[in-house]
Amino acid sequence: MTSPSATADVLTAPAPTEGESYLTNERGILSWLLTLDHKRIGVMYLMCVLGAFLLGGVFALLLRTELLTPHRTIVGHDTYNQLFTLHGAVMVFLVIIPGIPAALGNFVLPLQLGAKDVAFPRLNLASWYLWVVGACFLVVSLITNAADTGWTFYTPYSTTTTTSVIPALFGAFILGFSSIFTGLNFITTMHKLRPPGMTWFRMPLFLWALYSTAVIQILATPVLAITLLMLIVERFVGIGIFDPALGGDPVLFQHFFWFYSHPAVYIMIVPAFGVISEIIAAFSRKRIFGYKFIALSSVAIAILGFLVWGHHMFVSGQSVLAGTIFSGITFLIAIPTAIKVFNWIATMYKGRIHLDTPMLYALFFLWVFSIGGLTGIFLGVMSVDVHLHDTYFVVAHFHYVMMGGAITAFVGGMHYWWPKMMGRMYDEKWARIACGVLFVGFNLTFFPQFILGTRGMPRRYYNYLEEFQGLHQLSTVGAFIMGVAFVITAVYLLASLRKPCDAPANPWGSNTLEWRTVSPPPFYNFHEAPQVTEGPYEYAHWHYDKRIQGYVRKESLAAREQGEG
Repeated sequence: MTSPSATADVLTAPAPTEGESYLTNERGILSWLLTLDHKRIGVMYLMCVLGAFLLGGVFALLLRTELLTPHRTIVGHDTYNQLFTLHGAVMVFLVIIPGIPAALGNFVLPLQLGAKDVAFPRLNLASWYLWVVGACFLVVSLITNAADTGWTFYTPYSTTTTTSVIPALFGAFILGFSSIFTGLNFITTMHKLRPPGMTWFRMPLFLWALYSTAVIQILATPVLAITLLMLIVERFVGIGIFDPALGGDPVLFQHFFWFYSHPAVYIMIVPAFGVISEIIAAFSRKRIFGYKFIALSSVAIAILGFLVWGHHMFVSGQSVLAGTIFSGITFLIAIPTAIKVFNWIATMYKGRIHLDTPMLYALFFLWVFSIGGLTGIFLGVMSVDVHLHDTYFVVAHFHYVMMGGAITAFVGGMHYWWPKMMGRMYDEKWARIACGVLFVGFNLTFFPQFILGTRGMPRRYYNYLEEFQGLHQLSTVGAFIMGVAFVITAVYLLASLRKPCDAPANPWGSNTLEWRTVSPPPFYNFHEAPQVTEGPYEYAHWHYDKRIQGYVRKESLAAREQGEG
């Protein structure tokens, strides 16, 4: 039998008064800049990440426009290299890594725990300011002769180029501290602020994903920070660490960089797995299949992610034995990822699937991420990777995982939690159209790049053979179609903000705790700490109420109807 506080629906709770919503609790720019409210910090992260995404997207369109022809189209080769570096650095460090954990995670995590805030609110605000400072350093790099090393800052080029590498390195260094602070906060919050009755295996899968991600952030990010700091010292002082002209070893930089950057791939994609788990369960109206397997597979990915960095270095001269070991571990890490995909499909099997926009993005994710994951297996085979290394095949694989995986899940999660965050429903028709346009544009952009790679087109090249022009032109057309899709998305989301608050507390019929409070949530999240007596994926209690165009628990609906009678 469930306790009243566990089953109480928001319809039976007092309606929020003016000023009770976190959006209107305090007014003025300083109330946002000095806030300790996790919801406002999450919204500020979201706005900043979307701004960075716009900047990185513009760089991408300029790159694809330049590649429309085999020779110079709009910019010179030096500018092309700078655009390439800035696109990669902005999208990886400013968008994909903080996107889901810092923006969606900050907003959702305490609500899903039934807590009033994260464990360290001031640290949370400090992490946002560190993100802003790190972003400013990258902008300084953009203004003052932008770096042209590629987003990986590979030595020895990054130690000898005359472009603004040091501001870019400082930016990435500071952003690392922002990531570490967020991870520390999330782990402490989940250990110390879980409500009564929420055992580890009653936590939503999104929280499991954030927990696993936080472990990677705390353990892997310091390696990148120390590496970038050594690179900065080498450029300032001339000590030979990575530069062979000074007695250093550039392969050492690759080891350090990929020891962080391959786990960083999972910092980007594991939170996306959590978002997809929430969406598929909610819109299939069915208990998630293999809950414990999905939860523990996130932990397994976090652990194994530290052991596979060497598969980026098959052509670096490492021994055959080392390459064989890294190749085998690469195949092994595919297992927990495949567990998630098969369990999501099993969840949808015989489910009452609702094809609302978040679910369309989840299906989008399943399709493109499966392609990205399978092509990653190809690159994990040494004999194949030798031929495909540094070709457009790698570019296509990376974007199918990062853009098709992490960004698609981020956009899907934003649509899923938008009514809760902003208290407004967006135009469903235009949202579905934008999702369809994005799917076409994405595949038209990146699938031809698999073919380019198998035909020998190197990545990062400014000029190319004329035989590759047709596929490059297809890719460029697809990039502009994606741009149109994102413009449509921005228009209808911004248009929704002009409406009065119209979102019901639970528009999707989800059973996690954030849907037990009003939309948008009050400043204090909950009137009283909720008691958890059931798993997060039990949907039998929820019934759609046409009067509010949202879901209510059946016992609450019956009590209200009895009172009206």
